[in-house]
Amino acid sequence: MSWWEALILGIVQGLTEFLPVSSSGHLEIGQALLGTAGEENLLFAIVVHTATVCSTLVILWREVAQLFKGSFTTLQWNEDKNYVAKILVSMIPVFVVGMFFKDEVESLFGNGLILVGICLIITAFLLWLSEFLTKRMNRQGHEVTYRDAAIIGCAQALAVLPGLSRSGTTIATGLLCGVKKEEVAKFSFLMVLIPILGEAFLDLLKLVSGEISVTIGVLPLVVGFIAAFVTGCMACRFMIDIVRRQKLTWFAIYCLCIGAFAIIYELC
Repeated sequence: MSWWEALILGIVQGLTEFLPVSSSGHLEIGQALLGTAGEENLLFAIVVHTATVCSTLVILWREVAQLFKGSFTTLQWNEDKNYVAKILVSMIPVFVVGMFFKDEVESLFGNGLILVGICLIITAFLLWLSEFLTKRMNRQGHEVTYRDAAIIGCAQALAVLPGLSRSGTTIATGLLCGVKKEEVAKFSFLMVLIPILGEAFLDLLKLVSGEISVTIGVLPLVVGFIAAFVTGCMACRFMIDIVRRQKLTWFAIYCLCIGAFAIIYELC
């Protein structure tokens, strides 16, 4: 992988991790177009995913600091502990999928773009449906409940499919559950921090054990990290504002178009 390919893929990862258009799907499409697909780029995937976690911590540092302070500086049960508990509940479905179905999920990646295209079209439908029903019901919304956290967590587990946007699926599910617009994006971004780091750690163990060889240079890793971090910061802040204003339709149209492109590209 060259540095300019790493730059492109890093930008794609940073933008699409937070925008509801599927980072995994776009990386599959990007790697197919650039001819860089393969297990030898696993380290690159770890690096850019770590970069997007860092961008989340930068943009939401006040929320993260408050949750950390409220959860570990007192023994009394409080709102911060309650919020962290909801995040932990949301992580149960993806933990189950990662522990017991990891090989089956990984087998779905790199097997062509038809599945990616279909999942992108499903993402488009979910985004459109959530905005349509939210506007139609004109409800004020409520804080995230444990029931909401469990349902959103199931949506996140389904979003391991390449092309099914994690942020798009979880945000759309939260809106359909009636969660406040200003709360659903923040919860969606915070709930994924530990799963992404956990997945990166497991992949890193593969590299350390020699199960997968490293054939990528230092420069592409550095360029990819910086590109993913900078664009991730921009996309995270932008997406929170987009959800607050309920402007998801354009992303739905985009996902529909790029999904159709992926299917046509694969068939041709």
